[in-house]
Amino acid sequence: MSTGSVIAIDFLIAVLAAAGWLGSGAAAAARRRPVALGLAAFAVLATVARAVTVTLLARAGWWFAAEKLLIAAPLSLTAVVVAGWRLLRARGDIRSAAVALLFAGYADSSALLVTVLHGYPVSAGAGLLAVAGVVAATAVSWRLLGPRPSRAVSRTTLAVAVVALVAGTGLAAAPSAAPGVSHRHGQQAAPSVGEPTKRYVLTAATATVTVSGQRVAAWAFDGQVPGPELSATVGDVLEVTLRNKDITRGVTLHWHGYDVPNSQDGVPGITQDAVLPGQEFVYRFRADQAGTYWYHTHSVSDVGVRMGLYGVLVVRPAPPSGVDRVIAAHTLSSVSLPEPVQETVPEGSPVRLRLINTDSATHRYALAGTPFQVAAIDGMDLAGATPLTDTAISIPAGGRYDLVFTAPATPIALSVDNRVVYSTGAASTSSTSWPVLDPLGYGTAAAPPWTHYDKDFTLVLDRGLDLHGLLPRYAHTVNGAADPDIPPQIVHLGDTVKFTIVNRSLVVHPWHLHGHHVLVLSRNGKAATGSPLWLDSFDVRPGEVWEVTFKADNPGMWANHCHNLAHAEQGMLLHLMYA
Repeated sequence: MSTGSVIAIDFLIAVLAAAGWLGSGAAAAARRRPVALGLAAFAVLATVARAVTVTLLARAGWWFAAEKLLIAAPLSLTAVVVAGWRLLRARGDIRSAAVALLFAGYADSSALLVTVLHGYPVSAGAGLLAVAGVVAATAVSWRLLGPRPSRAVSRTTLAVAVVALVAGTGLAAAPSAAPGVSHRHGQQAAPSVGEPTKRYVLTAATATVTVSGQRVAAWAFDGQVPGPELSATVGDVLEVTLRNKDITRGVTLHWHGYDVPNSQDGVPGITQDAVLPGQEFVYRFRADQAGTYWYHTHSVSDVGVRMGLYGVLVVRPAPPSGVDRVIAAHTLSSVSLPEPVQETVPEGSPVRLRLINTDSATHRYALAGTPFQVAAIDGMDLAGATPLTDTAISIPAGGRYDLVFTAPATPIALSVDNRVVYSTGAASTSSTSWPVLDPLGYGTAAAPPWTHYDKDFTLVLDRGLDLHGLLPRYAHTVNGAADPDIPPQIVHLGDTVKFTIVNRSLVVHPWHLHGHHVLVLSRNGKAATGSPLWLDSFDVRPGEVWEVTFKADNPGMWANHCHNLAHAEQGMLLHLMYA
């Protein structure tokens, strides 16, 4: 069973335990003794079951169980002791145990809320708020259902609740002592790389495009979705002029996966100002990195990319031979792109299919009708790629896979999520039962380039209540904080850096570091055994722990974020900063 499954099961058991205690208390208040006893027994069993799931999570890593062990466990144990003791004394009127049973329900519910609203890291503030909630709710129930408390008891209870509430709120809302990110608005200071040999002009504007026979409102580069394909040969200098006609929220160009100089990275507020209507910005960099990449706006990126502000960047080592096709999967207003293409390919022709996922969710690809090799992932060639048949490919948001094969005499078909998007004839495409390739074990292994790490960072991905803004919000968090309050990761030029990325949430987070590719070391404690896997986009699934490394060799301030762009907009974005 995966750690992600245990996280989900533990959450369900916690809900059932809290519901059991609360239901038992309500039944006791209504003098329904059999029901109260039955629900109390159920709650005890759920509490025991949860002890098992929390133990499993603790074995998977402290990140997954911290607040459960330090806050939920003491509250749950107190709940069982108080409720059990009162039930044993309630041999006559079961109603006398109602407050104690409700207390148990409040304790378990409060502990559950700590996980849902606060998550990682565990804090004294969250514990005090949980205690305040339990005390306050129990006091109200006692006043309504129990014997009227004395004035001294009432005052003591009120004092405990107020002190816990005030102290907990203060600790939870206190600003981080870590240094913040100094956002700068970069100017158009392109690197000096000589005269450009490839010039493009892209104009961003609102448009209506036709997709699969439907007229769809879009934001588009040069009136098309995707935008024009930009291509270059290694050694070229690319100069791309971005013009904004009428995108009122601004637009930029981020070269996804291309390790450009920092001034060309296209992140508004960090490397440049957003390009507003009537303005333009010139990007200039040397194309010294062959492979399959893409570009997209990074200004209000969640909306902009979904609406169509993206396109393809391909840098080849030499002019292509044979068949070289780019297939970029996207969802535009619930319509799937690309539209299906069928062409005739002579037998024996070399074929390269460049697969790009420009959505915010994972897509499943399958190539039927021929053996194939995965030649490159995220623009980086793989060593020792071996032929694959009847094997599906899972590509994370932002990721790219290059598939190569020799065209057979019979038709082939490529499908995305069981929808054929490219074919050379009528080919069988039944692939639902195919296993999915694990790239960590594909190809020929090599020793890591370094084993010493100058910097070691841990990123724990979660959900939580962000209290640092003017209004609270439920955010996607990193180490308990949300953008812009996540402390930056500070490195020095030449450092070898290690990231441990932990997902304790219930959703997938495709991780993307700008300006660098990272080498995958391990996943869930199991070392990568295939070709050295240099990625810029990778799915961290619920319960997974990834270890990756890179060399700090591209100075600047770089975004480091979830590439489910809605998650980034909701807080899951931080920065890597060179000292």
